[in-house]
Amino acid sequence: MSGCCGPRVDLLTADAEFARASRAQGHRRAGPVPVGMPAATGLQLVDLPGGKFRMGDDSGRGFVEDGEGPARQVALDPFRIAATTVTNDRFAAFVDATGHVTGAERHGWSYVFDGLLPEAARSAVVRGQVVGTPWWLPVRGATWSAPLGPGSSLNGLKDHPVVHVSWQDAQAFCAWSGTRLPTEAEWEFAARGGLDQAIFPWGDELEPAGTHRCNVWQGHFPDENLALDGYVGTAPVDAFKTNGHGLYDTAGNVWEWCADWWSPSWHVQARPETRRNPTGPPAGRDRVIRGGSYLCHDSYCTRYRVAARTSNSPGSTAGHMGFRVATDSAAA
Repeated sequence: MSGCCGPRVDLLTADAEFARASRAQGHRRAGPVPVGMPAATGLQLVDLPGGKFRMGDDSGRGFVEDGEGPARQVALDPFRIAATTVTNDRFAAFVDATGHVTGAERHGWSYVFDGLLPEAARSAVVRGQVVGTPWWLPVRGATWSAPLGPGSSLNGLKDHPVVHVSWQDAQAFCAWSGTRLPTEAEWEFAARGGLDQAIFPWGDELEPAGTHRCNVWQGHFPDENLALDGYVGTAPVDAFKTNGHGLYDTAGNVWEWCADWWSPSWHVQARPETRRNPTGPPAGRDRVIRGGSYLCHDSYCTRYRVAARTSNSPGSTAGHMGFRVATDSAAA
């Protein structure tokens, strides 16, 4: 995958390895934790009616190798989806309740964007730069609670999206909160905000009337970040206007894990009537991520478009990867 979209970590930790690593590192192991309800865990869910919509892109502006097209009609049952990505304060509540140890904590490092890494943390880079994408640095001690590596914290970031979380970490949060990850089709339906085949959740212009509607890169990637939208890294999850469905940040800010297995030929293989099940080959190694991040720029990666899609391995973590949650409809 393109390097700005996320470097890979091919460390898939089995339950037994998880337990051994947790004991070896002295992490707290909690007893059984009651499954919460979304409202009780501070999650704001939006009810969506489902129905039919055109998923994908027929314009040719996307990445053919990603299987963005052809556009096809998909039918969805009603469902609920979070208005925002999961924030640092919500994830902290989950960790406090469960003693969960994230993949980045078990591995001992995670990827941080070079342009954000403090000088004091550069001694914590654990190996050479990622081949072909030197802006990603594996940093010892970079975790969800220390997003820029040793010495960093969540001060001022409680309402920002949690990052450095793997697909597996997101699944653990869902199990605790009584939610699940959205399927890729649900995610795109929600992200479109009711607009048919629009490029972005608000229309076809990135900056309508010169107004910034999302947190993406301005300047020359990767060495000049003008931050004209007001943010060098992540932004608060509600910093920009909602789309027509009341969702924030379905373009930019952080990549969002989906339930689905990745398949570049999704639009050929997927059956729209099986929206509750992961699409793509069940033997696949990667999971879908959607939405783009604060590092996306049209000179390098335009995957902040609503039809754009890509993937990463379930154990991968980086400073621009988060998630939002969903549930079946309360009326179902």
